Amino acid sequence: MATVSMQQGYAAVLCVLAVLGLEATAPGECELTRLLQDKLQYEMRLQYMKHYFPIDYTVQVQYEEVLRPSNITRLRNGTVSEAALRYLWFHVSSQAVLRIREVLPEKHPSWKYTQELCQLFDALGEEYSKYRQVRISWSPLGPQPSTLHTHGLARHAPTAVSPRVGHSTGTDTFPADVEAVVADVVKLVHSAGAESRSKAVRPKALLDNCLKVMRMLYGVPCRWEST
Repeated sequence: MATVSMQQGYAAVLCVLAVLGLEATAPGECELTRLLQDKLQYEMRLQYMKHYFPIDYTVQVQYEEVLRPSNITRLRNGTVSEAALRYLWFHVSSQAVLRIREVLPEKHPSWKYTQELCQLFDALGEEYSKYRQVRISWSPLGPQPSTLHTHGLARHAPTAVSPRVGHSTGTDTFPADVEAVVADVVKLVHSAGAESRSKAVRPKALLDNCLKVMRMLYGVPCRWEST
């Protein structure tokens, strides 16, 4: 675990990057997303999300919970920041995994695998939360309380947005670097009573999209080799 001084030094670097208009990932973000990538290998997705389900089985998800590479490309062309895109991917993907877990009894052969994915997203959310608190506490502009505790599967979130799956605090704040178009989608992802916007998607397709988009967003900053 990094020491406090290391975290402070990293936060100072982040402030410089912010001034230069660049973006960086949280300290443990690359490690955790790499673990996710390992868990989302083709053979595992095929076995747990297809072979262990009935033929043509689908999960009901909201329209906004289907995030494809083409969506990311379009948002990038609209000058949405990489930080905001990662924020969007995190909320959409963690919610999609939760949708799959919700339909599985604990004795289902895919339940443990899905639970492990949820735990990785939970750890990623905690990493985001710690990163943002450290970054803000060392900002040259001073503390920005409205942006605290808004990333990840942590315990605080914007209205209807649930960093730790299934919880909401009733506040209504988003990180300052999240554009309105992304904030609106995240609100919809976590909104209640949205059955009218639902669609049927195969479990494997949800994880296929999760992996493809994750590679788009983390491959370069985390220096992943092309696979």
